[in-house]
Amino acid sequence: MNDDLRVPVVVGAGAVTCHAEDPEEVPDPVGLMAQALDEAAEDAGAPALLEQADMIWTPRGFWRDPDPGRLLAERFGASRARTGIAEIGVLQTTLLGRAAQALAEGESEVVLIVGGETRDRDARLARLGKKAPMTPRPAGRPDRVLEPRAEIMGRHEIELGLIAPVTQYAMIENALRFAENRSIEAHRAELGRLWGDLNRVAVDNPRAWNRTPIRPEEIAKESVSNRMLSFPYTKSLVSQWNVNQAGALVLCTLGKARSLGLDETRFVYPLAVVDSESMLTLSERREVHRSPGFRLAAERAFSHVGGTAAEVDHLELYSCFPAAVRVQQRELRIAADRRVTQTGGMAFAGGPLNNFVLQGWAEMVGTLRRRPGSRGLVTAVSGLMTKQGVSVLGTEPGDVFLFDGVTEATRAAQATIAVEPGAEGSARVASYTVIHERDETPKVALLFDFDEHRRTLRVVGDRDLAEEAERVEFCGREAVLGPEERIRWR
Repeated sequence: MNDDLRVPVVVGAGAVTCHAEDPEEVPDPVGLMAQALDEAAEDAGAPALLEQADMIWTPRGFWRDPDPGRLLAERFGASRARTGIAEIGVLQTTLLGRAAQALAEGESEVVLIVGGETRDRDARLARLGKKAPMTPRPAGRPDRVLEPRAEIMGRHEIELGLIAPVTQYAMIENALRFAENRSIEAHRAELGRLWGDLNRVAVDNPRAWNRTPIRPEEIAKESVSNRMLSFPYTKSLVSQWNVNQAGALVLCTLGKARSLGLDETRFVYPLAVVDSESMLTLSERREVHRSPGFRLAAERAFSHVGGTAAEVDHLELYSCFPAAVRVQQRELRIAADRRVTQTGGMAFAGGPLNNFVLQGWAEMVGTLRRRPGSRGLVTAVSGLMTKQGVSVLGTEPGDVFLFDGVTEATRAAQATIAVEPGAEGSARVASYTVIHERDETPKVALLFDFDEHRRTLRVVGDRDLAEEAERVEFCGREAVLGPEERIRWR
């Protein structure tokens, strides 16, 4: 074992799922975070470790607390802890990278990463006409705030109302189907098989939000209880963020862990974290179905730790929508029949906003402990496949922890295309989806390419066109675009 006493190590992991029948019995987000930290400290075999924390990182959620880390520091008596918030748009892997790097460089000795959501509680209380109780909020700001460097969505996309993640991911999904020359039926079957395996994992995971078995063919098929949201995505294919969940990691230096006499057979070591922060909006990506940042980030991480993403023992691929997983499988060369989750994925295990990766890490820690000598890959996505992050963990330490970025390499590798609002002329469909909103006429959102350099977006409210678009492949279809919604198909 590496004897460098500053080697970062995960000594404890906790994940909490609260299914209280009475929503008033569900703690607020800070209360759930505290439970997850208690569980993580107990898991480490050192409940008093929390009061020794010198840094607490929290990814921003739906909640509005300005500094939940300060509330947690006060609760656990961590009087010297600094606090940090990662705003939405910052990769969750970035927090692990910063935490492990601070330990490796002697800036910290004990770091906590924790996040939580109670959107299910809040929604149920609102339906009862009640206000969700919250822990009193302290004044002031965290010591550190991480913010994204640019917008994750294009202005024209926003103006056309294409702001729902399910809509943009559905367009990625349909572009990938067309690129691989799959029929709509074969594609639907593939989505069912992939998500069916996630469901099987969730059924066996006591911390999953939804453990109800569902057959693969039912997952991707529209029904009364499984309505279409954005073709081809039904409700069962998308992330479930109406949950009450929290997750936490306790990290410290190897020297600190040894001084506390913790059980070294349970240590899990962060080996590498690599992020890409090249922010290119969906409509500006010439190849909508590609994500070179994942390929480059994984190559950098595994060039450091050895092996490849395809060879790593265990996977937790970020699973907000099938497109996220399917694109990662292709960029990382992961076999289509490999299990890609330890949790059960965000549709079934639960997908708390900006916090799921913590649940993934907690499950991965348990998996690695049960299989000494193995390694695991946990990935993260921010935005609409806008940013990509990879983290590699193992039961044996590496020589030096790596925290790196491949932003510039990704920017150079990602082909772009100019978007021209309202442009007219002969064009071909690059991708599309059908948007279903309750009690409204379905809308067909289309990306049209004039050539390799110019593109435009159209949204058409037409029930007949929407029904056709779900039966017949629209990608590759040629048309002449006139003003406003006018489209003449060739």
